[in-house]
Amino acid sequence: MPKLKTNRGAAKRIRVTASGKLKRRHAFKSHIATSKTPKTKRQLRSPNLISPADHKKFLRLLANL
Repeated sequence: MPKLKTNRGAAKRIRVTASGKLKRRHAFKSHIATSKTPKTKRQLRSPNLISPADHKKFLRLLANL
């Protein structure tokens, strides 16, 4: 069976932490920021972890990493 290829789109967006968790950025931050409150923009700035329910699915996309 051939090796799995890494999904390059996922590899550019998701990072694996030292403890094996998956880190991602928030959506809805790139434009139309004037209608968003300062609190919302501040919360979107920090990274977030992918939920444990989706962990297996995303690890498969990052097969070679």
